[in-house]
Amino acid sequence: MPGFASFAHAVHANAERFGDRPAVRLDDHVLSHAALDDATARAAALLRARGVEPGDRVGVMLPNVPAFPVLYYGVLRAGGVVVPMNPLLQPREVAHHLRDSGAVALFAWHAVAAAAEEGARDTDAECIAVAPDTMAQLLAGVEPDHRVAEVDGDDTAVILYTSGTTGAPKGAELTHANLVGNARTTCTTLVELTPDDVVLGALPLFHAFGQTCVMNTCTLAGAQMSLLARFTPEDALAVVERDRVTLFAGVPTMYGALLNCPSAGTSDVSSLRRCISGGASLPVEVLHGFENAFGCTVLEGYGLSETSPVASFNHPDAERKAGSIGRPVRGCEMDLRAADGTPAGPGEVGEIVIRGENVMRGYWRNPEATAAAVDADGWFATGDLATRDEEGFYSIVDRKKDMINRGGYNVYPREVEEVLYEHPAVAEAAVVAVPDALLGEEVGAAVVLKPGASTTAEDLRAHVKGQVAAYKYPRHLWLVDEMPKGATGKILKRRISPPLPSSAVGAAQEEDARA
Repeated sequence: MPGFASFAHAVHANAERFGDRPAVRLDDHVLSHAALDDATARAAALLRARGVEPGDRVGVMLPNVPAFPVLYYGVLRAGGVVVPMNPLLQPREVAHHLRDSGAVALFAWHAVAAAAEEGARDTDAECIAVAPDTMAQLLAGVEPDHRVAEVDGDDTAVILYTSGTTGAPKGAELTHANLVGNARTTCTTLVELTPDDVVLGALPLFHAFGQTCVMNTCTLAGAQMSLLARFTPEDALAVVERDRVTLFAGVPTMYGALLNCPSAGTSDVSSLRRCISGGASLPVEVLHGFENAFGCTVLEGYGLSETSPVASFNHPDAERKAGSIGRPVRGCEMDLRAADGTPAGPGEVGEIVIRGENVMRGYWRNPEATAAAVDADGWFATGDLATRDEEGFYSIVDRKKDMINRGGYNVYPREVEEVLYEHPAVAEAAVVAVPDALLGEEVGAAVVLKPGASTTAEDLRAHVKGQVAAYKYPRHLWLVDEMPKGATGKILKRRISPPLPSSAVGAAQEEDARA
């Protein structure tokens, strides 16, 4: 695979290598590699004509549509810095992203243009609404500028904003070397992508997982990306069959939805050769169920926005361990630190720390946050708790902030969730802390049942009680129709709360309430 300083160089090279072969597809809209190169050259010309200079930040607030890669690579081609933004952001959130990054322009999808314009009103960013027809008109009105800005590997390419669960979102400053290196590692050693592959673009492209493991790997390999503007299991299966998709990248809730989709048994998914999972822990029951139903190996991995994002993976050419996030990828080191900062011993729970070519340059214009997250030796503290076995395989225990302290006993939600997923009626489960006057925190669980399944909260609680220590099983358990989820489909535990008081909660009887 040729070496590229930036993805804009790869787009241009693909046009020469693959010409009219499809690069991006959304239903009947197909962009060839040559057309993608031309469109990014026009986007770069448009930006330069509007005064955008190398290093300037440009917001891209679009769903999974062909205009996203056009503008993303167009900004890089002009030497700018991409600020990917969730189209569901509200005006106040838009304003924070634009002010904090100092963006000079914002491309916003027409359906959310009102929120984008309101958010941009008191910032320095010019808001440009984008729709399929207006995008074509915008680009048709300028001559393509085929120059590709010269960049250094240490130059910032993208600023990815974190979810902001512990305060205002911070911008992870990712360099060209961070992103190109991580995409190359993913492309060549994990998914082993070739120009003949077709990758399902179901993950949001404004998120690190979708950017690196779908869009940017496709660009490096010259493969085809088949987009889904919005994920539904029915639509995903239809695209897999129609486009003969060979690689699927998704989060655990997507795997669960596909597994439980009524049309899964009749869809032709024989083209799938590999699937990868990340974003959250994949329940072992879901992993085995998906592999059996779809006849395709699922490789689970791990990463964060701050690590570009891939840090560890179950490698395709080595032993794979279900329930493990594998071992560090090429160019990346991982270790575990105990609460006092010393190395965690074999089998002990510790916080994952990461060092390597994939670790961000820092948090944008936030040296205090950077110093708190990255030590003097370059180790980034992730906030994720894990164990490591004798062979170097890491297994996520939970997020530090999600751990439940029940009267001095640590309860790791993932362990309890795994038991819940083993119940035949359970489609999704999330274990969370419930405030308790005596113990501080009590164990609670929200559960979504599979379509057509029937059980009770008491039955599920009893199912868990028989398989874990007395202090671990959920005293509070309630059934919900759906889980709150983020842009990638990841369950948002911070938005889950028990419907107390309620007969549906399934609280324990008095005799075991304090066991």
